[in-house]
Amino acid sequence: MNGLGGLDRPAAPTSPGAWDERSEEWLADQEHTTPTEEPTTAARPARRTGADPVKALLHRHRDLCERAVDPLEIAAGLEAHGVTDRTAARFLHRDVFSLAEEMYARTPRDGDTPPGTKPLTTPRARADWILLTLLPGALCGATVVGLHLTHGQTRLITAAAGALALPLALRAALARGPLAARHAGRPTATRIGWLLVYALLGDGLLRAAAAGGPDVLPTGSAEGPWPLTVAPVLALALSCAPAAWCAHLLAVRARRKLSASRALKDFATSAKPLLLATLALYLGALTALLTLTTAILDEPAAHPQTLTLGALLFLSRLLTNHGFTQAPALVLTAAASAEATALTTLFTARLPGCDWLAIPVQTLVDTWGPAAIPTIACGAGTLTLLLHAMRTLTRASAHAPQDQPS
Repeated sequence: MNGLGGLDRPAAPTSPGAWDERSEEWLADQEHTTPTEEPTTAARPARRTGADPVKALLHRHRDLCERAVDPLEIAAGLEAHGVTDRTAARFLHRDVFSLAEEMYARTPRDGDTPPGTKPLTTPRARADWILLTLLPGALCGATVVGLHLTHGQTRLITAAAGALALPLALRAALARGPLAARHAGRPTATRIGWLLVYALLGDGLLRAAAAGGPDVLPTGSAEGPWPLTVAPVLALALSCAPAAWCAHLLAVRARRKLSASRALKDFATSAKPLLLATLALYLGALTALLTLTTAILDEPAAHPQTLTLGALLFLSRLLTNHGFTQAPALVLTAAASAEATALTTLFTARLPGCDWLAIPVQTLVDTWGPAAIPTIACGAGTLTLLLHAMRTLTRASAHAPQDQPS
């Protein structure tokens, strides 16, 4: 029995050798208390006597403390394990950062360690990933120019070469730099490929299918019965460079804010507008590139579906880069499935007795045009990922320094 409500609780471990299941139960009890105990704890914090709760926490997170290069890395790791400022108060600390400083100071290391917290090192822009992010746009632009200058079999060869080279260029651009995936996650190349292919010919195919076609294969021009929209794909390829710079800016600014923060809540508050500003900056660059490409190629403007697709791909890459891979995979799958379903229902409705399948899609096309399908699909996915990013990318643990290629 103890003095807090007369509840029986396990005794604290007094040495690393005493760490067992009972000690785990004690630590969990220290980190999770009922709301009725909060006033008593706040009014009369427990004194450190023979039981040392920080020592037990050190034992539990020994690998994290020994691997950390500064207290900020320990604070980020504790947050990732669910330790909050409220939990830190149970260990007689005002916040997780203060608790991390004590854990860092009490962890034995070889050699002397400098006192205090050093500012986190910020990633630097490097020439290799800068050039690689320019490669997709350059190859896509060269392919478009080749298609306009060639005819017949030469044009088919040019289109095939561009279709093979562009995915390789995208993979190279995403292999290094701020857009590189730092964690092994679910493959999303097929889903992204479908979304880009739909941006190229989906609207034209949807319009033709809604009118009872298509009767011929695409001719590769915007005036044909099955028109291609090249400008959005070219703008998205060119936007790889500004996307990388925006991701780099987010990483640099987040590290600086993390160094200046003294509480997890403070960092989350300052990181939210930073994330929104980064997304707005990328969308501004994509809008400018899309306006330029549509003017040069003399194609109709496709801002709604292209901007929502660009935002979806950008947010999914940011989340994947920081280790949150499940949500992007699910959302990209849902968006690609929605576009594929819209096309499928129009063709399936031609079967006897299946006319009703085409009613929802036909209504959307008649009311807002073919662009409504990808805009709704990608827009809903973008909103979902943005809400997820506001919760995950504003954590200190998402921006903790790691041994990753830059």
